[in-house]
Amino acid sequence: MRIVLAGATGFLGRPLTARLVAAGHAVTVLTRRPSAGSPVRQVQWQPDGTAGPWAGVIDGADAVVNLSGAPLAPQRWTMERKRVLVDSRVLPNRSLVAAIGAAKTRPRVLVSASGAGYYGHCGDRTITEQAPPGDDFLGRLALEWERAANDARTLGTHVVAIRTGLVLGEGGGVLAPMLPPFRLGLGGPFGNGQQYWPWVHLDDWLALVEFTLVKPLLDGPVNNSAPEPATNEDFSRTLARVLHRPCLFRVPAFALRLAMGEMAEGLLLSGQRAVPARVLSLGFRFRYESLEAALRQALGAPQ
Repeated sequence: MRIVLAGATGFLGRPLTARLVAAGHAVTVLTRRPSAGSPVRQVQWQPDGTAGPWAGVIDGADAVVNLSGAPLAPQRWTMERKRVLVDSRVLPNRSLVAAIGAAKTRPRVLVSASGAGYYGHCGDRTITEQAPPGDDFLGRLALEWERAANDARTLGTHVVAIRTGLVLGEGGGVLAPMLPPFRLGLGGPFGNGQQYWPWVHLDDWLALVEFTLVKPLLDGPVNNSAPEPATNEDFSRTLARVLHRPCLFRVPAFALRLAMGEMAEGLLLSGQRAVPARVLSLGFRFRYESLEAALRQALGAPQ
């Protein structure tokens, strides 16, 4: 397949690029800052919501994958920061849709990143892809993000929104900021710890994205998280056990809100018991369904 990939330099984009190349796909990367010596073709772009000189790479591509988006943490969610978070997600999708519209031979599918935060805080209710969006900042952000991609459907291109949970892998993701306090024996649950955290091992995340590229009729949202989400309490105790450290402390909700503002609620104190109903029904199987096994592999700990 000929695949155009935007957002290829991050924690998820780098291994996805490597996986697609290893599988024999011809990958072209859209990047603001091309680097010398790249093993894949790079094309410079400035995603401002319109198609630019780069748009010709879309013509004849089989699939487009967009992982672009500024990190949700660690900066506080000021009004200015919120605008950055929205624009860095919505404008690339608008640019890609404009390029798809200008192409003579349009891609079969546009796969766009999204997040499990789409659903807002859901308590202990089990959430499938049929659930409505939440009314908090992350819910509105994901809704706008997906709407910008969905416009490609009017052009005859399928659209898949990857609603990602917390990705467990070496060198980044949710584990990077959590490991230092847990390794010191100072880690513990956030607030009451009963908020559900949908999680997925990096290997399964990559496999599921590739699955969406090769399933010809797949269209719509997909929860990219393991079948058994964990409460923050269970996640914390499992991580401590894998690291052979105690889990004695609890970070009070008020302290998190004081230190992080609205971001604390969106990223740490709320959660979604999201399950990957759609891909399970299509035959996809997760390699890591156990949180402990996923953490042990991600951290290089004995199984």
